[in-house]
Amino acid sequence: MNDRLDTLKRDELADSAFGLPERREYPMPDAVHVRAAEAYFRYCPENLKPELAKAILRFAAKYGVDVQSTTVLDYARK
Repeated sequence: MNDRLDTLKRDELADSAFGLPERREYPMPDAVHVRAAEAYFRYCPENLKPELAKAILRFAAKYGVDVQSTTVLDYARK
């Protein structure tokens, strides 16, 4: 099973499906992509990490994902 979003599928996503909607980065249309966003969190620019962390937790709750990263959890509190 290939969980990658091709360009067409990614382009069809609403801005609200992204962790950073204004940049259309970190798409999270399902649980697999929430886990990927958590894994790639370290590559997010420092000034955007609190916003992305909160989005990851919001999408995780929606899809039933248990966020394990203490870094994401710490930034979500900022």
